[in-house]
Amino acid sequence: MPTKRFAVALLLCFSIPSFAQRIATFRLEIPAGPVGIPVRINLDEITFISDSLLSLVEVSGNTRTPVPFQISRRELYWMVHPDSTPRQVSYELVKGSQAPKKNVAALSKDGTLTLTAGDKNLLRYYYETLYPPAGVDSAYKRSGFIHPLWSPHGQELTRIQPKDHYHHYGIWNPWTHVLYEGDTVDFWNLRGRKGLVRFARFISTTEGDLFGEFRVLHEHVVLKPGGSEEVALNELQTVRVYDPAGKDYYIADLTFTMNCATESPVRLLEYRYGGLGWRTTEAWNKDNSEVLSSQGLTRKDADGSKARWCIVQGEVGGDYAGVEMMSFPANYNHPEPLRIWPENQYGRGDMFANFSPTKDTDWLLEPGKDYVLKYRLVVFNGKFAGEQAESAWQNYVTPIKLTVIKD
Repeated sequence: MPTKRFAVALLLCFSIPSFAQRIATFRLEIPAGPVGIPVRINLDEITFISDSLLSLVEVSGNTRTPVPFQISRRELYWMVHPDSTPRQVSYELVKGSQAPKKNVAALSKDGTLTLTAGDKNLLRYYYETLYPPAGVDSAYKRSGFIHPLWSPHGQELTRIQPKDHYHHYGIWNPWTHVLYEGDTVDFWNLRGRKGLVRFARFISTTEGDLFGEFRVLHEHVVLKPGGSEEVALNELQTVRVYDPAGKDYYIADLTFTMNCATESPVRLLEYRYGGLGWRTTEAWNKDNSEVLSSQGLTRKDADGSKARWCIVQGEVGGDYAGVEMMSFPANYNHPEPLRIWPENQYGRGDMFANFSPTKDTDWLLEPGKDYVLKYRLVVFNGKFAGEQAESAWQNYVTPIKLTVIKD
């Protein structure tokens, strides 16, 4: 179990003296776009100076402005903010003073880990098992899921344990129809008692000026007759949330690395849903929310189509908010098939969205290999248009042009 508050991952670039020793200059070609772009560079290719002795400044003429940044596993990260037109920006990596600060914190309480920015909650992860309401079959219990996902203005955009689907848990990543050692297993529909997914342990947690992150191990467990169980699939889940920095959006990156837990292969069988699922807020229905995919399809026709990205947005709490879900091009079966509930779901049109790479094909996972799925969520208030979503996706998948000049 993690501690009450986690150690600082990195320090804020602060009060950099003009005489600080310059180590390298970075020149970036920043494309146009609607949301910030995280930039990354490997420090070991530039300097062997200790992380704690490094700072980053933006250079404009004779002005040098400290830039929020973070170092994780010798990778230097910072955020650039595009304008309506492309532009060039220069930064300097310097050896200089800095003061510790955490813009994104990780708070542990009552079996949950919450990533926060200032006084705003952004995302909560359940690492202890949550049971269903009294009187409901305990088979619906679950750990290892995200809820709530909050908008920048504080509205909850996820829902758990709805009466129509007690096994729906905010944002979660089980597989529905799986072949393992000659038998089919369902890790999604918990009531069948064929399988489940559970939190096993924390790998790491991070707080810092630019982002907060947790890395956890999930076990996909086969439940066998007689009460025995076997872990068939391990999943390393990494969730990183970037500081909103006062804007009406923030970025959350989700990475799922899966490998077989035994010498037996795992075949994820073709099925209409499975993988990254999002049960949205109960405030949304067919009349006050909308769907738009990268193919220009809406809630009427997006189900079963393939997409690079998908927006789900609507009215909530007297405001408007939503999420753009982005699929990374290296993901299996990309562009990925979508599972989008129809407009007449339960009469009022409850909303569920799912990137399901096995919706139209099997996926064989072999022992000794890693299989990775990467997604980016842009969580926003206001309304996102298709051209904004496409631009944000292009900036997600296209490496930014960066020139390094060492001193």
